[in-house]
Amino acid sequence: MTGVTRASPPSQYLYLAAKPDGGRTLGVRKARSQRHLSDDLRRQRLVALRTWTLPTWAVRGEDKVGLKDQSELHLQLAQLLTRAVPLVEALEVTASAVAPRTKPRVEKMREMVAAGSSFSDAAESVGVFDRVTIAVYRSAERTGDLAGAAKQLSHTTRRQLAITGKVGTLLIYPAIVISLSIVVAAFMLMVIVPRIGTALASSGTEIPWITAKMVWLGTTLAQNFIWVGLAVALLGVVAYGFRANIAAAALRFARVAPILKDVVLTQESARFFTVMAAMTRSGVTLADALGVAVSAVGHPRLRQQLASLRTRLIEGGVLRVLIDSVDALPLPTRRLLIAAERSGDLESAFETLAEDMAEELDRKSSRALAALEPMLIIFMFLIIGSMVLSIMIPLIKSAANAGSM
Repeated sequence: MTGVTRASPPSQYLYLAAKPDGGRTLGVRKARSQRHLSDDLRRQRLVALRTWTLPTWAVRGEDKVGLKDQSELHLQLAQLLTRAVPLVEALEVTASAVAPRTKPRVEKMREMVAAGSSFSDAAESVGVFDRVTIAVYRSAERTGDLAGAAKQLSHTTRRQLAITGKVGTLLIYPAIVISLSIVVAAFMLMVIVPRIGTALASSGTEIPWITAKMVWLGTTLAQNFIWVGLAVALLGVVAYGFRANIAAAALRFARVAPILKDVVLTQESARFFTVMAAMTRSGVTLADALGVAVSAVGHPRLRQQLASLRTRLIEGGVLRVLIDSVDALPLPTRRLLIAAERSGDLESAFETLAEDMAEELDRKSSRALAALEPMLIIFMFLIIGSMVLSIMIPLIKSAANAGSM
């Protein structure tokens, strides 16, 4: 019985390489073996000096091409193909416009196209795009409008970048405030509180129990600073190893949190309509477009209802009736889709809704930030204010006793 030899999955390597100017560079890259890693580095004029195989828990998973590089790739292809530049030459030019870590994939894609592969097959093989983008390009190849698809996808990725930036701002701002609060509180607890507590004790001032507890905690942490640092570093390593689980848990929390759940649903809706606009304008049938677009939705309720709509549509259901059952979408959105379906202009409706949802996301993100600010202020007061009060209470008592003498 003849067995089939499967290629081993790529490993993640930490490498130290020499640059052409004599310098050294340190990086992380995936490769099937150390020999393949050396070959990849050599193509970028780097010579591998040392390589280390990273453990499984430290592997980041399949590297994805960022939206910024995807947008640049779509834009370059649209501009060059519109001017009748051959696809192989267009890919060669595009490779110089993307980030260095994406360039090898684009060059590999150019080699496959030059060898006779279709553009969509080459893109799927090297993992440049997601399945939505590949489906759009595959449909465009059938209609002969690759340049039009690239132009539409360039517009779509720019919109997705804007959506991602808004949500990122909403998440980064509280994280920065909380991190700074913890750092300041740790400094006060380990440096300032013990000194003031010691000075008060030496002066014979009666110290409240809360102040005594704060002084004890700060002194203990300061005396064991190395162990505390190691524990924090270990916690960081564990968090990095379980980053996917932590991110999934944070997303589940955001979907039910009173302030964030509307923002997350609007973001998912904007992504869905953006994908539908790109797919339908490329000539993809509505059922096929729904099959691809539903996979881009992460919200469980919205995804389940859209998947049910697609299934019932394939079984012969009436779209205008099925749309009304997707109550995860706002009522005005459903009414607009029903009107567009009756008039046969769903493509424009998807494009309009994608833009409207992006604007709505901007408004809801601003309101969520405005609501989070007082909550962050309260959090900072609980963390830092409690230590300030533990210091101020004995100082006020000491001043009052001194004034009464």
